[in-house]
Amino acid sequence: MKVPEKYYDEVFDFLGQWEVWGKCGLKIVDYNGRKVIIVTELYQENPGTSITYNSSLLFKQIIEKKGFDINNITYIECNPNTNSVLSFYDEEFFEVNFEMIDNQFKNPKYRQLSLEEIQEIIPIN
Repeated sequence: MKVPEKYYDEVFDFLGQWEVWGKCGLKIVDYNGRKVIIVTELYQENPGTSITYNSSLLFKQIIEKKGFDINNITYIECNPNTNSVLSFYDEEFFEVNFEMIDNQFKNPKYRQLSLEEIQEIIPIN
Protein backbone atom coordinates (compact mmCIF):
# COMPACT_ATOMS: atom_id res chain seq x y z
CA MET A 1 0.00 0.00 0.00
CA LYS A 2 1.61 3.21 -1.21
CA VAL A 3 1.04 6.42 0.73
CA PRO A 4 -0.01 9.30 -1.58
CA GLU A 5 2.73 11.89 -1.95
CA LYS A 6 0.31 14.73 -1.13
CA TYR A 7 1.02 13.93 2.53
CA TYR A 8 4.73 14.73 2.40
CA ASP A 9 7.37 16.76 0.58
CA GLU A 10 10.34 14.53 1.30
CA VAL A 11 11.20 11.13 2.70
CA PHE A 12 13.17 11.47 5.92
CA ASP A 13 15.55 8.69 7.00
CA PHE A 14 15.83 8.29 10.75
CA LEU A 15 17.59 6.01 13.17
CA GLY A 16 14.91 4.09 15.04
CA GLN A 17 14.77 1.59 17.83
CA TRP A 18 17.50 -1.05 17.98
CA GLU A 19 19.52 1.22 15.62
CA VAL A 20 17.46 0.17 12.60
CA TRP A 21 16.95 2.83 9.95
CA GLY A 22 13.40 3.87 9.17
CA LYS A 23 11.65 6.20 6.76
CA CYS A 24 8.80 8.64 7.18
CA GLY A 25 7.17 11.30 5.10
CA LEU A 26 8.11 14.84 6.13
CA LYS A 27 6.37 18.12 5.46
CA ILE A 28 7.44 21.39 7.08
CA VAL A 29 5.23 24.47 6.88
CA ASP A 30 5.16 27.91 8.47
CA TYR A 31 1.92 28.55 10.31
CA ASN A 32 1.15 31.42 12.70
CA GLY A 33 4.84 32.21 13.14
CA ARG A 34 5.79 28.64 14.01
CA LYS A 35 7.43 25.79 12.14
CA VAL A 36 5.00 22.91 11.84
CA ILE A 37 6.64 19.53 11.38
CA ILE A 38 4.32 16.89 9.98
CA VAL A 39 5.65 13.34 9.92
CA THR A 40 3.71 10.73 7.99
CA GLU A 41 3.69 7.00 8.53
CA LEU A 42 4.77 5.22 5.32
CA TYR A 43 3.61 1.73 6.39
CA GLN A 44 5.19 -0.95 4.16
CA GLU A 45 7.65 1.55 2.67
CA ASN A 46 9.22 1.98 6.12
CA PRO A 47 11.69 -0.83 6.94
CA GLY A 48 12.10 0.29 10.57
CA THR A 49 10.23 1.57 13.59
CA SER A 50 6.91 3.34 13.10
CA ILE A 51 6.75 7.08 13.74
CA THR A 52 4.52 6.58 16.79
CA TYR A 53 6.84 4.10 18.51
CA ASN A 54 9.81 6.35 17.78
CA SER A 55 8.28 9.80 18.27
CA SER A 56 10.79 11.23 20.76
CA LEU A 57 13.86 10.08 18.84
CA LEU A 58 12.37 11.09 15.50
CA PHE A 59 11.45 14.56 16.75
CA LYS A 60 14.99 15.08 18.06
CA GLN A 61 16.57 13.94 14.80
CA ILE A 62 14.40 16.23 12.69
CA ILE A 63 15.03 19.37 14.73
CA GLU A 64 18.76 18.67 14.86
CA LYS A 65 19.06 17.97 11.13
CA LYS A 66 16.93 20.98 10.17
CA GLY A 67 18.40 23.30 12.83
CA PHE A 68 15.04 24.30 14.33
CA ASP A 69 14.45 26.08 17.63
CA ILE A 70 12.50 23.64 19.84
CA ASN A 71 10.59 26.54 21.37
CA ASN A 72 9.03 27.43 18.02
CA ILE A 73 7.82 24.02 16.82
CA THR A 74 4.49 22.30 16.46
CA TYR A 75 4.93 18.56 15.88
CA ILE A 76 2.20 16.53 14.18
CA GLU A 77 2.02 12.83 13.35
CA CYS A 78 -0.10 11.73 10.40
CA ASN A 79 -1.61 8.35 9.70
CA PRO A 80 -2.58 8.93 6.06
CA ASN A 81 -5.64 7.68 4.24
CA THR A 82 -4.60 4.64 2.23
CA ASN A 83 -8.09 3.78 0.96
CA SER A 84 -8.02 0.51 2.88
CA VAL A 85 -11.10 -1.26 4.20
CA LEU A 86 -9.27 -1.55 7.54
CA SER A 87 -10.23 1.29 9.88
CA PHE A 88 -6.75 1.64 11.40
CA TYR A 89 -5.59 2.93 7.99
CA ASP A 90 -8.05 5.87 8.10
CA GLU A 91 -6.62 9.38 8.00
CA GLU A 92 -5.76 10.81 11.42
CA PHE A 93 -3.57 13.68 12.62
CA PHE A 94 -2.20 14.08 16.14
CA GLU A 95 -0.37 17.00 17.70
CA VAL A 96 2.39 15.62 19.93
CA ASN A 97 3.97 17.43 22.86
CA PHE A 98 6.93 16.20 24.88
CA GLU A 99 8.32 16.80 28.34
CA MET A 100 12.01 17.72 28.50
CA ILE A 101 13.67 15.47 31.10
CA ASP A 102 17.46 15.25 31.46
CA ASN A 103 17.87 17.00 28.10
CA GLN A 104 15.75 14.36 26.33
CA PHE A 105 12.23 14.44 24.93
CA LYS A 106 10.05 12.11 26.99
CA ASN A 107 6.42 11.21 27.70
CA PRO A 108 4.73 12.17 24.43
CA LYS A 109 1.18 13.48 24.84
CA TYR A 110 -1.14 13.08 21.85
CA ARG A 111 -4.10 15.25 20.91
CA GLN A 112 -6.09 14.27 17.85
CA LEU A 113 -6.69 17.17 15.47
CA SER A 114 -10.01 17.72 13.77
CA LEU A 115 -10.26 17.95 9.99
CA GLU A 116 -10.88 21.68 10.35
CA GLU A 117 -7.73 22.16 12.45
CA ILE A 118 -5.49 20.32 10.02
CA GLN A 119 -7.08 21.99 6.95
CA GLU A 120 -6.05 25.37 8.42
CA ILE A 121 -2.43 24.25 8.49
CA ILE A 122 -2.26 22.18 5.30
CA PRO A 123 -5.01 21.51 2.78
CA ILE A 124 -5.27 17.71 2.44
CA ASN A 125 -7.91 16.79 -0.12
